[in-house]
Amino acid sequence: MTATDAARVATVQQRCAFVLLGGVQTTLIFTLAALAVPLPLIGRELGLNRADLILLSAAYGLTFAGLLLFGGRLADRYGGRRALTAGLVLFAAASAAAPLAPGIGTLLAARFAQGAGAALIAPAAMAVLRAVFPSPAYGRAMATWGGLSILGATAGNLLSGVISALLSWRWTFAVPLVVALAALALTPRLLPDTTPSRGRTLDLPGALLATAGITLASYGLVVTDARPWSSAGVLVPLLGGAALLAAFWYAERRARDPLLPPRFLLDRRRALALAAIALSACGTAMTFVVLSLHLQQARDWSQLQTSAAFVPFAVALVASSRAAGPLIGRYGARTVTAAGLGTGAAGLALLALTGIDAHLSYGYGLLPGLVLLPAGTAAAFAGAAVLATEGVPQQQMGLAGGVLNTAMEFGPTVLFAILLTLGSDAWSLAATGAGLALVALLTHRTQ
Repeated sequence: MTATDAARVATVQQRCAFVLLGGVQTTLIFTLAALAVPLPLIGRELGLNRADLILLSAAYGLTFAGLLLFGGRLADRYGGRRALTAGLVLFAAASAAAPLAPGIGTLLAARFAQGAGAALIAPAAMAVLRAVFPSPAYGRAMATWGGLSILGATAGNLLSGVISALLSWRWTFAVPLVVALAALALTPRLLPDTTPSRGRTLDLPGALLATAGITLASYGLVVTDARPWSSAGVLVPLLGGAALLAAFWYAERRARDPLLPPRFLLDRRRALALAAIALSACGTAMTFVVLSLHLQQARDWSQLQTSAAFVPFAVALVASSRAAGPLIGRYGARTVTAAGLGTGAAGLALLALTGIDAHLSYGYGLLPGLVLLPAGTAAAFAGAAVLATEGVPQQQMGLAGGVLNTAMEFGPTVLFAILLTLGSDAWSLAATGAGLALVALLTHRTQ
């Protein structure tokens, strides 16, 4: 085999590995959003009250976000491919159990287990990705990788409505199950093993503090949808979670091998990139929730009509994701991130001004914002993913994946809950857009 043939084979293997890992990452976020639209149907079928529906909606995200940092350290400690395989087994088992659930208890357990599997898969996938693509190809791969999460969220919101309307909400779990089983079959053939960091400890005290703190605080914010901020049901988990996270930060500064080295977040470019990811995820989630409710309640649209309304959103998202890689190669990740954030801010501003006015037509009131927002946030995600992982060594790629995915979960939970308390939906959208614009300015000025 000539050197040219060997290089061609290696390139094909890299592409196949990226398709596999990218499909898994997209599916993780698809699963996060898959119950949003059919949630009322589930409530009627299983006889659930509002509190049950809120917990069911949040269950996957609670364990996903709470265990991500620990999942990243496990990937670094035992090797990315091994951690990925273990996570896929748990994720597939939970996805198979969920559609068979006879009641809320079994369905909740399945969603919690799905989130735990996802928390192991997401950072492990990034660790394997780093082994597949050496520099500088890794930067180009991350530019594409950055848009996969928002693509998964969009697909979850669109397809879940279609599947639940044509078949049943239980069939939405077929997507994660099929993808997980296919990934388990293909992983030994397509993905290289990664070298475990045998010299590292697991920092179990830090893992327990971080998991409990993130989970408690996230739960406290989630239940603000049904309870006032001053109630014990909100304050106790919020204050308890904050105290545990403060204890975690104190413990990490003194740990010999910390779960999250404090200096990892002190890099200004990385911190801004994580803020860009969190705000972009928040803006996307808020748009889907606010507009889905508006279209079905204020305009009396059906689930299928509501899903169809977001088709231009999906088209703009895919187009922007495909263009982001070449743009980053030409102008740099910092410039593309800042420009994407600015474009997303403009889209949210338009939606705040005209998107929730029931008297305006879809083409005039909603469509411009539904195109600008995904075009901007997809580019911002791609550029920020490159900035967030720039300069991270292979032995810390699991950590980087955990931090990046935690930022992505932080947006639709913590920021989303806080911004929705500002009063009207228009103010919430406008405030999120202002946050995007501020981070865009800071990113542009950072060298």
